[in-house]
Amino acid sequence: MKRTIALYALGLALAALLLAWLEFKYVTRVYAGEIYLVLMAAAFTALGAWAGARLTRKSPPPAFEVNRAALSSLGITEREHETLSALADGLSNKEIARRFNVSPNTVKTQISSLYEKLEVSRRTQAVQKARELALIP
Repeated sequence: MKRTIALYALGLALAALLLAWLEFKYVTRVYAGEIYLVLMAAAFTALGAWAGARLTRKSPPPAFEVNRAALSSLGITEREHETLSALADGLSNKEIARRFNVSPNTVKTQISSLYEKLEVSRRTQAVQKARELALIP
């Protein structure tokens, strides 16, 4: 019984394979131009992707280093630098005060001192100028 089932299964598989082969032969004759076009498009797409990846490899950016010379020439203290980093993170005066365990008035004084040293009048200007001078990442 198992042998009969195996023979029928083998016969059906061969018949399906023959039909698929005949259909493939028919389709390749009828749509030969379209098949070649698709194969060429796939080949050029793969070539373009490979060339693009090869030609545009990016090396990792260098690690950020604080411009210590600018810090010292502007007279920015370490605490003011930390406050400037907190400003860049978008923290409010109260949040900065909580982070450094100081009063909000101390933070206001540090920020106004930073404004004077950086010659700016707003937080966004201070952050932008600090990034231009490589004081913060």
